[in-house]
Order: sequence, then C-alpha cells, then structure tokens
Amino acid sequence: MQKRQIFDSRLLEITIQRLCQQLIENHEQFENTVILGLQPRGKYLADRLKSVLETYLGKEIKLGYLDITFFRDDFRRRETPLKANATSVPFLIEDKSVVLVDDVLFTGRSVQAALSAMNAYGRPQKVELLTLVNRRYSRDLPIEPRYVGKEVNTLASERVLVEWKVQGAKEDNVWLVNKEQ
Repeated sequence: MQKRQIFDSRLLEITIQRLCQQLIENHEQFENTVILGLQPRGKYLADRLKSVLETYLGKEIKLGYLDITFFRDDFRRRETPLKANATSVPFLIEDKSVVLVDDVLFTGRSVQAALSAMNAYGRPQKVELLTLVNRRYSRDLPIEPRYVGKEVNTLASERVLVEWKVQGAKEDNVWLVNKEQ
C-alpha cells in the first residue's frame, strides 16, 4: 500500500481557517445558518469548523450530526449490515441555511442520502456542501461542493484517508492511498 500526503497538520489547519473565512463571507454572522456534519467522518471536520467559527465570530454556532445510514441507496445491498451512528440535530432547520459537512466527496451518494435525511428536521431555505477533499471525476450524481479544501484527481484504485488526532492518530493528516500493489 502506497501513501501520498495531501495535507499535513499545518496545511490542514490553514485550510480549515480558509474554509471558515469563506463561510463567514457568505453567511451574515451565522444568524440563520446551521452546520450539519455527516456521520461518521464528517463530524470531526464539522467540530473543527465550529470551533474556529466561534473564535472568529465570538458566538455559538449551531452544530448537528446527521446519520445517513438508513437513507443510503445501497443499505439493503450489502453483505454485512452497516452500523448506524447517532443523529443529533437539536434544532429545526426550517427556513435555515444549512451547510452540510463531509470529509471526502466521492460519488455524491452520501450527500444524496443526507438531503433525504434532513427532511425530518424541516425544509431548509438553502443547502450548501463543504468538503475537505473533492475527488474529481468520480461522481455518480450531479452534486458539487460550494466550499472545497482541496480538489484531488484520483483513480478507482485509490482512496482518501483522513486521520484526526481526536480519533487517536498522532497528527491530523490526509493521505491518498493506493490500494493496489
């Protein structure tokens, strides 16, 4: 297995700050905006964004975690069942601007599932997608992020691995991993 580093911890921190500044430019002091991190991996990026945004704005940002397990189109097609994660959306999203957050955008199917799952919490005014890594040329659905940390050209034999210190990694890193040898 070969690994090529996309982000080290320093570059990842700079990228997160840039994404936060872009969000602030487009959302009036977050008066009517909420963040939803997609479970399981998007929640770590959403937590970091919330922390940086609260530092910049000096106020609390509404953050929720959305589990999409039962809304996936491949839910019943797998040999082993998917493990569900906790959904925690302690607010209504009715008439709010929602920023969906995921670490890696690949086929777009997770985002499609998230859009379906959000309906239980109201009808948002607007939905935007923020992703740390956009895997270009791999989309099955016409879904594109509004906010992107980095665009990466990948092969079908590669995957993007995001490591967070809060998950037990030594450092925050993002790798492009070649699964073939």
